[in-house]
Amino acid sequence: MKLENDLGNEQIQKVLEAHPRIGEILQHYEIGCVTCGVGICLLKDVVSIHALGDEAEANIEREINDYLDNIDDQESSK
Repeated sequence: MKLENDLGNEQIQKVLEAHPRIGEILQHYEIGCVTCGVGICLLKDVVSIHALGDEAEANIEREINDYLDNIDDQESSK
């Protein structure tokens, strides 16, 4: 999984604090990390550990990267 800004190598808890929208994307695929109290798994591992298949993982990657692109675009236009 290749995510912008090397976000895949960040702990899920930190990712969700900074980007709640990513939690919504994960919940759409029934990945319930939003409610996890530990939160030390890396984002890329969270997705792969659920064994959703290549197509679902590719969709998650695309949705997260699209979200990150939109944030970058909004910050650039300020």
